[in-house]
Amino acid sequence: MEHLYYLVSQLPAIKTDDSGAKLPISTEYFRDLCQRFMSEKYARIAGTLSLEPPVEDAPTGSPFLDAWYKKERDLRFALAGLRALKMKKDTKDIPPVSDGEVVQAARTATGMDSPLSAEQFLNEYRLQVLDKISPLDYFTVDGVFSYGLRLMLTERMKKFNRDEGLASYHKIYDDILGENK
Repeated sequence: MEHLYYLVSQLPAIKTDDSGAKLPISTEYFRDLCQRFMSEKYARIAGTLSLEPPVEDAPTGSPFLDAWYKKERDLRFALAGLRALKMKKDTKDIPPVSDGEVVQAARTATGMDSPLSAEQFLNEYRLQVLDKISPLDYFTVDGVFSYGLRLMLTERMKKFNRDEGLASYHKIYDDILGENK
């Protein structure tokens, strides 16, 4: 039996802005709440929520998650195809994407000079997709799944740090050139 009211009422609001504010809840805690308040079937699905969809399209048991994974899979295929074309690599193994909105988002991201800016753009695009396909009623299983995906996206976004990224880039670059210091 679902106790979604008790679950959803314990989920704090998430700010997805770039502020340095710490998130009030972690993905692990979210999954724990799902285990306590959702049926075994839906708690299992919540436990496997991921920002990385399966490569093969397989039904999840949730129309919302199926739609999310399709959009995300298409975005990843579009990005892979555009990046392969940019590097003059073969694209025959990359499935074509027919969703114009997804292709345009991928084109915009691959056209950016800064990888950080491209990732920030893609994360904002993903949040917009979530806003479009999420159910209006938060007290549903799909509403809980939407919250979980938003939480994971926000956690991922907060990991981006310009200074740490630049230091990592220089370390990798120096390792490649053999200029270890």
